[in-house]
Amino acid sequence: MHIITNFTAHAGAETMLARLLHASVDQRILVVSLMGISERNLNISSNPSVEYVSLEAMKLRSLARALPKLARLIRHERPPVIVCWMYHAMIVGTIAALLAHRSTAVIWNIRQSLDDWTSLTRSSRAAVIAAKWLSWHPKGFIFNSARALEMHAAAGYRTHNAVVIPNGFELPQSVTPQPRSVKRIGIAARFHPQKDYPTFFKAAARLLQTHQGLTFVAAGRGLSWSNPAVPQMILSAGLAPENVQLLGEVDDMADFYRSIDILALSSRTEGFPNVLAEAMSYGLPVVTTDVGDAASIIGDGGLAVPSQNPEALAAALRTLLDSGTDRYAEYAAAARRRIEEEYDLGIIVRKYDCFLKQFKAAVEGKDHIAL
Repeated sequence: MHIITNFTAHAGAETMLARLLHASVDQRILVVSLMGISERNLNISSNPSVEYVSLEAMKLRSLARALPKLARLIRHERPPVIVCWMYHAMIVGTIAALLAHRSTAVIWNIRQSLDDWTSLTRSSRAAVIAAKWLSWHPKGFIFNSARALEMHAAAGYRTHNAVVIPNGFELPQSVTPQPRSVKRIGIAARFHPQKDYPTFFKAAARLLQTHQGLTFVAAGRGLSWSNPAVPQMILSAGLAPENVQLLGEVDDMADFYRSIDILALSSRTEGFPNVLAEAMSYGLPVVTTDVGDAASIIGDGGLAVPSQNPEALAAALRTLLDSGTDRYAEYAAAARRRIEEEYDLGIIVRKYDCFLKQFKAAVEGKDHIAL
């Protein structure tokens, strides 16, 4: 059983779960979403062996009512392993498992580092704190970044039986990195304080002072001219509207990656930023802030800079622009090679299977956990 906070979201955790479900064709799986389930995520998972339950718990009051429902479901289904994705699901899933009084191994899948506490919502901060006091109960932990593991341990989480399993990706075919002149710099992230769009737009304005003719392309929920906060942010950064394309939420990310020359990420906090690896799988050099495991993900496929520093972000982008077309191709080839060697989806699925099977065997009395 997988329990996730919101399977309607188009973010990293939901996408990784959907990819994992798609690859898990040899077992029956039940996915429980506290809030809802989207067609987009169902299409990605596309697995007849997976069943879905939505608890429709949109508010705290409905979440309290959902707890006994989930406990009854666990009692009826008797899953040997429950994987809880993200803080709210970790809390609800753990309490429901305790109420169910069944022998089951609860595993927490933590997808967030704690680089910038102030960028988290009040609800997320409360959930992080509450989860710490429940962290004695899970039988094991999956972190999608080494920095997330380190930070949660430092924050007081009891991270026993912990493993780092990064996100995995289906590699697009027919990608041949080639020399090119950079004209379009993209960013893909929802409009949220964690993603720090002010830093990106300020860096873009600084870059245009030395490199004319660039276009900055922003894709993500809330990134539209109809959102008054976005054009105000762009103008405050000193950017002219004609230098920016706002795409909003994009369904065809492959088309987005093919339309840009460099991907930038300006986040204040991350765990494992999917967008970096996805862009690199298309042979794109990247520039990112050094949050979560971003710097270790990119390897030689790009540059990492301190967060909340527009000057540093602009300087790194300028380095790529000034390095020439042949050096661009070297970055691009290194980016693609990095994803092929370290983050191919098949490799990651096998890591999940290996880790979870130990707990399943222990619950079923077939073996003992040996970590």
